[in-house]
Amino acid sequence: MPKEHLEARRRQILDAARQCFIRNGFHATSMQDVLTEAELSAGAVYRYFKSKDDIIAATAAEALAEVAAAFEADDGARPPALDNIVDLVLGVERPPLSGSQESAQLLVQVWSEALRSPSLRTALKEVMAEARGVVGGLVARHQRRGLLPADVPAEHVADVLMALVDGFLVRRAVYGHADSATFTNGMRALMSAPAQAAPLRSVRP
Repeated sequence: MPKEHLEARRRQILDAARQCFIRNGFHATSMQDVLTEAELSAGAVYRYFKSKDDIIAATAAEALAEVAAAFEADDGARPPALDNIVDLVLGVERPPLSGSQESAQLLVQVWSEALRSPSLRTALKEVMAEARGVVGGLVARHQRRGLLPADVPAEHVADVLMALVDGFLVRRAVYGHADSATFTNGMRALMSAPAQAAPLRSVRP
């Protein structure tokens, strides 16, 4: 069988499973649900995936790959504009961070599944550590240019930005009406607020 056909069939199965998982969740979805959604026989599906857990793992891996792609490092000599850090963190115009409610729902399920699956938890930590490193690097470059306060570790700023995005994704997954443009405007307003006169408290590493 041609490689292109094999890849197309695997894609068909994963797309069907994704719809089932978004609709019913990972563990309320049965293999029969996936078969029905994909309009394939059990034999056709089991040729590509030995179990539903294998399909969950493949779906989660794709979701994490999309997140990683949204945080690809910019190797240019000049860092992107300060406002663009917000766009980078939110993944503006890049799925899944700025995508549909369905994309956000799938990501929240991946987070939940990571509590159960040690291997997925490890993969999630690796992806988010890489993303945090990209954002922290951009923050540090802006600090060196005097565009951000230099007395706060860059990784602390990156952690806050990432946590804000996590909150945005939960809001989009649960409520469905979170708007990325509104969110980025609010983040820009916070980032441009004047520094407080009171000294910052020291934070233990």
